[in-house]
Amino acid sequence: MQEEKPTIHEEILLKPGTLWKRVKEQTEYAIRCGALLTIPTEFEFIEQGGVSFLIRVLSNLARKDAVKQKQQTQTPSGKEFNPFLPYEEDLFVADISHTHLCILNKFNVTDHHLLIITRAFEEQETLLTVQDFAAMWACLAEFDGLVFYNGGKTAGASQRHKHLQLVPVPLIPNGLQIPIEPLFASAQFQDFVATLPQLRFVHAFTKLNHDWVQSPLKAAEVTLEHYHTLLHAVGLKNSEEASGRQSGSYNLLATREWMLIVRRSQESFESIAVNSLGFAGSLFVRNEQQMQILKDLGPMTLLEKVAVTIK
Repeated sequence: MQEEKPTIHEEILLKPGTLWKRVKEQTEYAIRCGALLTIPTEFEFIEQGGVSFLIRVLSNLARKDAVKQKQQTQTPSGKEFNPFLPYEEDLFVADISHTHLCILNKFNVTDHHLLIITRAFEEQETLLTVQDFAAMWACLAEFDGLVFYNGGKTAGASQRHKHLQLVPVPLIPNGLQIPIEPLFASAQFQDFVATLPQLRFVHAFTKLNHDWVQSPLKAAEVTLEHYHTLLHAVGLKNSEEASGRQSGSYNLLATREWMLIVRRSQESFESIAVNSLGFAGSLFVRNEQQMQILKDLGPMTLLEKVAVTIK
């Protein structure tokens, strides 16, 4: 007799209607006990290519640098430190499923920044799975946000342990939900995959359905199909798929309404590092010197430099 597939209630451990409350409660606790080390920022906007880019200056990275250095000195020689095994209990927010849980980002720049991590170690450079997308949709069912994934070190990943990230929207109060969204109006679709004419680098875009939050498991299956189609569109779906490893670096962004994949060529340009949030229209610089470089270069030009140029 064939075994029945588990229902959503058996698969998703996260109790509906609880995540946002837990995020706020754990944030307050983590601040009080010193587990959450928020990086103060100042921000301004730079317009280029039809996007008003949000640029944050990370005014104090000393604490983050000091903690990372301490972790490295406490780790046995030759072994890379993994902050998620075990994760810091003071940052724990909720169990999502049998394969995933979520914690607060210890060095957050934006408020209520969550990390959706696998319970067991998986490489960040392995392909996303239906379990990853089920965890994503379970969280998006709780509050509106931007999910992003840095597929490899070249794409901005700082940890090898697989983790998606979720930040609430809008990215800044009283602003656009996500700065890059004005470009979507000109999306040129072929079937359900589109390109955005203003982006002069290799990318692929598709629409998702807000109503999918009602069934994270079913949504995950459809989203997985879309994901593989987008990977193929940017030239990253090949024989390596059978091994579960990606064939190149990329950034993925997703909301309840859309998903975007951008292929990457390098981690930074002119000393300015770029992760997935850059392609959402939100960039970070370490100091005023980098801010001036970015103003002279232009944020859209920076994205073109770190992505793969369209031939």
